Amino acid sequence: MNSKVTKAIIPVAGWGTRRLPITKVVEKSMLPVGNRPLVDYSVQELIKAGVKDIYMVVSNTEPCQVRAFYQDNLALNRYLVDRGKEDKLEKAKTLPEDVHIHYVAQDPSAKYGTAVPIALAVTEFGINEPVLVFMGDDFIWNPKGESAAEALIKASSKGECAILGVEIDKKDVEKYGVLSVSDGKLTGVVEKPTPEEAPSNLINVSKYVMTPDLLKKIVKYVEENDFGPTEQEYMVTDPIDDYIKNGGVMKVAKTTGEYLDGGSVEGWLHANNVVCG
Repeated sequence: MNSKVTKAIIPVAGWGTRRLPITKVVEKSMLPVGNRPLVDYSVQELIKAGVKDIYMVVSNTEPCQVRAFYQDNLALNRYLVDRGKEDKLEKAKTLPEDVHIHYVAQDPSAKYGTAVPIALAVTEFGINEPVLVFMGDDFIWNPKGESAAEALIKASSKGECAILGVEIDKKDVEKYGVLSVSDGKLTGVVEKPTPEEAPSNLINVSKYVMTPDLLKKIVKYVEENDFGPTEQEYMVTDPIDDYIKNGGVMKVAKTTGEYLDGGSVEGWLHANNVVCG
């Protein structure tokens, strides 16, 4: 089976309530780390790994800052040319010509959870091939080594699904979903276990390669359930667990990079210190 993966889904909708009040006016995925927005670290990593089509699930509020960032700013380009600053044009360009971003808006007041934007993108664009799935508010920092996208593509080279596992100190596992692994394959995700109960020190950071079979399961899970706003979220780990229990294979890819999360103030400050340090 062709192991080439050229499509990716990046959910960037949501209010970013953990980052209020700044997220009243700045989309969470657009918070700056160094001189670039959070989401662009994943976008550039995916492009380097061979992705040509990126499906962004954005909020239905306007204006959309993510969309604006990846468009050419013609007024800025004219200004740079008029002022003799043509050398800055390359920095102002955020996408190569052969890469395309497609957008679909998610209503933040409707169904909520990590499975919803994936199902929305698959349905809206008829995705029926293996696809990388990265969240928009975190990334793996590994400038001198293999990227998370490259590791996932390599792990899925025989046509299986793949999930990224990041090693942390076992005493810190209570904050995360922890991967249970057997023979290099995922057997389950244990949410926020104690260090004694944790099946490994590999945490789930919601970075995947998903095959069409799993994508269909995610769509079905979202469409066939009707959780109220105060009930459980539509967690993508639920259909993944069902997929595995019914014979599906999800390989575990590992990374030597550092997981940086901009979803909290502390995580965002740390990401800036790492990238700019």
